[in-house]
Amino acid sequence: MILNPATPVALLAILRASDVSPNIPPCLANNFHGIFGQQSVFKISDFACFDLLPASVDEGSVLPLHLPEDGPQQLVWIQQSSIDDSLRTPEYEAEVADFDDWLVSEKRVAYPDGQTILLEGTQSSPLSLVYRNANSSIVAVADLDAAHVLSSRLPRFWKASPIPASPVSYFPVPDTAIKRVRDILVSLRFDALVAGIVNGISVEQMRRDIRYLTNEDGTSGIQSRHSFHHGSRIAAEWLKTQFEDAGAACRFMDFLEGFAPNVVCRYDARAENSNTVLISGHYDSRGSFGMERAPGGNDDGSGTISILNIARRIKQTGITFRSNVELVAFAGEEQGLFGSKAYARELRGKGANIILMIQADMLAYHAPEEPPQLGLPQFIGTPEVAQLVANVSAIYSPELTVGLTTACCSDHQSFHEQGYPATQVFERTGPIADPMYHNSGDFSNRPGYDLNQVRSISKVQFATLLHAAGFDLPEGVGLEDLGRVV
Repeated sequence: MILNPATPVALLAILRASDVSPNIPPCLANNFHGIFGQQSVFKISDFACFDLLPASVDEGSVLPLHLPEDGPQQLVWIQQSSIDDSLRTPEYEAEVADFDDWLVSEKRVAYPDGQTILLEGTQSSPLSLVYRNANSSIVAVADLDAAHVLSSRLPRFWKASPIPASPVSYFPVPDTAIKRVRDILVSLRFDALVAGIVNGISVEQMRRDIRYLTNEDGTSGIQSRHSFHHGSRIAAEWLKTQFEDAGAACRFMDFLEGFAPNVVCRYDARAENSNTVLISGHYDSRGSFGMERAPGGNDDGSGTISILNIARRIKQTGITFRSNVELVAFAGEEQGLFGSKAYARELRGKGANIILMIQADMLAYHAPEEPPQLGLPQFIGTPEVAQLVANVSAIYSPELTVGLTTACCSDHQSFHEQGYPATQVFERTGPIADPMYHNSGDFSNRPGYDLNQVRSISKVQFATLLHAAGFDLPEGVGLEDLGRVV
């Protein structure tokens, strides 16, 4: 590939995440802008770095970046989610075709505030197309606010993720951290106490929790948990109270103006040490475009109630931990993993010692003819953590069919980028199949929404936590007592 260094402002290198080794050259590592879909994005101003790219990178993955000073500067990655063929209805395909026509045309489209955007046509366009392939694109818009507005123009199974203007830190998961996970894998055995603890997770309590968060019970008044909606603040306050009632020490973490906060809760280890096991879900939601209602019963109310009911069970049993345990409900996931990125970077800045991290995102749906399942990420995350979760599932939730999913990527990615061992638990093997994904009909009282599956996956999360963190029961409490503590 022959480039004229005087012409472009920079080069964009769009590499498969699997092509990015721990030993990438500094000119790449120092210009990392994040992972989007399954692609790592680098903005290279040192053109000599091009010669140091991995041999597996094809020329089409490197392109000149032309951003005139008086044009749009904020880059946004647009990605179609991995979805099952059952969701590719004629209506959806028509929606995608209309969006595709819009993306490459010069049509003017009104923003809600009356501003207009113009795609590709003049240098003064507030929006221009930078990169495009079959399932993703990069566009440039005026600023971060415009990037959030852009999401309202996307088809329902697409997501917009702003690309940071400045490089972000890149930390590969170190061998020492992977060895620690492997050690847990080697020592993993059935533990009757662990089984007794996790089996006490209550489906009925989960049902009450999700019906509150979606307002199906009519008590919360929450119409939406979108990160910009006041309903997300109601949910945050409620979650903080529930976790605190379960014995956790909680705080709100603000990360961007206008966004709901992360709800960060913690159980300190009995004896002071730095080891920490973190499990999480995201409580923000997304509904059908143009509708205020965004109940988020599955995405990700299901993951949120999973970690909440783990906290409830910790309280019921009175167990204490040998490592620190954090339960975190993130906001800003739907806009580009903003909440988890902020927290993972905060932890990295403090030198936090995260043994492993597990994100729960969409746990409740499977088609009526499908068995209960557990999907683990095929692309982004630490394979050893995924294997640990799979092995724990075989021991404590053998009713689950375990396999890989192409659904990508939730808040575990933020920790993966910061060098922490991380994985995600998902509701099925294969791609997303929930017909109410990113829909205002995402309630819990519908066909295919299975709280028993949520409980089974929650048991796996909790059992993994117990084996990784270590625990102790209160003095005088034994296996025979756990069945009565519900």
